[in-house]
Amino acid sequence: MTDSVEEMAKNKDELQQKANELKEKRNQLHLKSKKLADERDSLNSAIRDFRNKISEHKMKRDELNERVKHAKQQRNQLNKSHNDIKKQIENLEKERSSSLGSNLNNLKKQLRTLENEQMTQPMSPRKEKKLIETISDLSKKIKEQEEVLNKDPRLKKAVEEEKIIKQKAEKQHELVEKLATRAQEEHESMIEIIKQLDNLTKKITTIQETIVETKIQADNVHKEFIECVDAIHDLERKISSTQEKKRKTKKVEEASTAQKEADEIFERFKRGEKLSTADLMTLQKAGLI
Repeated sequence: MTDSVEEMAKNKDELQQKANELKEKRNQLHLKSKKLADERDSLNSAIRDFRNKISEHKMKRDELNERVKHAKQQRNQLNKSHNDIKKQIENLEKERSSSLGSNLNNLKKQLRTLENEQMTQPMSPRKEKKLIETISDLSKKIKEQEEVLNKDPRLKKAVEEEKIIKQKAEKQHELVEKLATRAQEEHESMIEIIKQLDNLTKKITTIQETIVETKIQADNVHKEFIECVDAIHDLERKISSTQEKKRKTKKVEEASTAQKEADEIFERFKRGEKLSTADLMTLQKAGLI
């Protein structure tokens, strides 16, 4: 019986060690799950911030695109006005040139052709000299006609108006490009944040999967831990029961031995033998005197 109790006590100690290891493993898994959940919550907070930034960039981009649309309409109107005033100038120049007997635009075209010929075609010194003289005469003639044309009040007013409209159209075009560039920058910033958002979402999904797996592992370890604890309690009950039985058996054996000793002393007493104080105490305990 003693060997059985010792064996059970040994098994209990082994189970207790295993239970302690399982408890530690379970706690570590719970800690890992908590850290992952904290990381997930932090990333979810970052995602909310990213979504707000995406909305801000989208709103700014859309506002800028509307401004681009409006600016383009104004630019197109200015370009149309510029084309109209250029046609008006051209008509006035033709009208004036007709009265002078030559067309200024044709003279300028001839000049460009001769200048190009001088720069690109090989020629003899004599021919080149003659070409230079012709170019000079044309330039002088063009200058004279321009001076005459500039004195025309209608043409002068139209030319001044053309310059103003052209400057406005160029300035409006710069505004369109500036607004379009800003809209594109907002769009690209939005796309970049969307990419970051997608990466974070994927990371959170992975973390959540790991959390679920970790919790399952923790639950399995906890179940095994409870089984160990139940086994320990079962062994404790068996050990306690065995020890109680052993104690009762020992008590019965001790009582039987004491009774036997008392009977022997009582027989001596009946024979008239002299008894010691201890013998008398034994008889008294046994209820024989």
